Amino acid sequence: MSLTDWIVLLLTLAAMIGYGMYKGRGQDGANSYLLADRRMPWYVVLLGVMATQASAITFLSAPGLAYTDGMRFVQNYFGLPLAMVVICITFIPVFSRLNVYTAYEYLEQRFDRRTRLLTSLLFLLSRGLSTGVSIYAPSIILSSMLGWDIYLTNIVMGGLLMVYTYTGGAKAVAHTQKLQFLVILASMALAGVLVVKQLPASIGLDDALYIAGRAGKLNVITTKFDWHDKYNIWSGLIGGFFLALSYFGTDHSQVGRYITASSTRESRLGLLLNGLVKIPMQFLILLIGVLVFVLYSFRPAPVYFNTGAYASYQGQEPAKAGGENARYTQLHERYQQQAVAIADHRKAGNEAQLGADIAAYKNTQQQMNGLRDSVVKYIAEKGYAPDKNDTNYIFLYFVKNSLPKGLVGLLFAVIILASWGSISAALNSLAASSLMDIHLPGGHPDKRTELRLGRLHTLAWSVFCIAVAMFAARMGSLIEAVNILGSLFYGTILGIFLVAFYMKRVGGKVVFYAAVITEAAIIAIYLADLVSFLWLNVIGALLVMLLCGIATIGRRSPAAGINSN
Repeated sequence: MSLTDWIVLLLTLAAMIGYGMYKGRGQDGANSYLLADRRMPWYVVLLGVMATQASAITFLSAPGLAYTDGMRFVQNYFGLPLAMVVICITFIPVFSRLNVYTAYEYLEQRFDRRTRLLTSLLFLLSRGLSTGVSIYAPSIILSSMLGWDIYLTNIVMGGLLMVYTYTGGAKAVAHTQKLQFLVILASMALAGVLVVKQLPASIGLDDALYIAGRAGKLNVITTKFDWHDKYNIWSGLIGGFFLALSYFGTDHSQVGRYITASSTRESRLGLLLNGLVKIPMQFLILLIGVLVFVLYSFRPAPVYFNTGAYASYQGQEPAKAGGENARYTQLHERYQQQAVAIADHRKAGNEAQLGADIAAYKNTQQQMNGLRDSVVKYIAEKGYAPDKNDTNYIFLYFVKNSLPKGLVGLLFAVIILASWGSISAALNSLAASSLMDIHLPGGHPDKRTELRLGRLHTLAWSVFCIAVAMFAARMGSLIEAVNILGSLFYGTILGIFLVAFYMKRVGGKVVFYAAVITEAAIIAIYLADLVSFLWLNVIGALLVMLLCGIATIGRRSPAAGINSN
């Protein structure tokens, strides 16, 4: 990077750390450190919820996923709006009325202590692992820029983030997320505009979208039903609904954002607006990846986007790498000519020739993909790169090699800020749950002790998540890895809450064993690869309810406990 880029990057990050420490001052106990004194307005709730969900993985991995697989990932969010409505009707009133520190505190009042503990442990495991993956995402940037070892950059990235999260708590998290997300949206929009501007002068946006469509990248809706297909409209609407319902309704990294609101109305407004804007936002982020794909249809592109790993491969096996690179360059030159021909004959209205051009373009694309896949697989097998593929480096490559000075540093800072927004919220929620659900379930000490313990729990989880980041390189596409990790646990957690809200006859003993059996079944189903990961959320939630229903046929409602009415 240039000196200008370094100045922009460092100033942006330093300003965000300073702002977080400033806004987070004045902590005096668990209520202020973990819940920001429950004074957040709806727009802070909205931006906090979106920033927690839209981590660096969203802005780093999603464009790369669209580049290789098209836009069908957006179907993952089709069930989100309906889930927001259900949460606003059922979940928020319960959490607000009981004035809980964590979502799992309600379960002890409704069921018993061990159900609360089990659910909290499932959350802590899933969110702790996912947060470790989220730390790894911005570490890729530092590793790529500085040539540092990825393990060292994991420590640096996690350590910088810890500064304001440890000192400022929920208030610092909420206010920095607000600013981070506004900067992120503006920068990504600018990146999208610059992709279009860098297309050849004769290629307009309509030409770019036409070529992307012919290449199969505008596959927004996939209607074919397939249990093993990760992204289609059925898994998106049904599996996505259950995933969103569990994530926003029972995962404390999200619940912790909206229970800090000043009222139930503010919480609901923030969540409902999130349901409206999330799909268009994700669509546009994926579209940037598609436009980057089109851009590299008209200019040279590498056979492997992780340039550091590929240089290591070339150094060790120059003959093999050189032959593959020469073959790929030859194919890509033909590919560029065919893309130009498609645009020219489309404008000329030459339909007969256009059909032949598209067929030739697709054939070359297939050959390039085959060669790229073999290179990616070989590099992973031989250990030249820690990643299973180079998807996470595609957008990073574009930023480094295509954007003007200053903007490169800003885009890198944006991706790091996106990571900080989601990770800081996750660390705050992990600390809240482990402190209140496990460490202090029976009562609260004085405010000074609460604050000290809250910070110690934040520190402990920071260390744990950095340790997890050391293994994240083996997980392939990071945006898929995070969703898979969540889906292994979210269905069971959601099932427990749905039983609590809607099945009044079920007591703590029954739901506890139903959850244990269900979680074992979900892990077995995943290991056997019986269905795609989104369906695990559906199966988990329904299986808990089914087992509870069978176990309580003919029983009366438990005499004690608080329900949702």
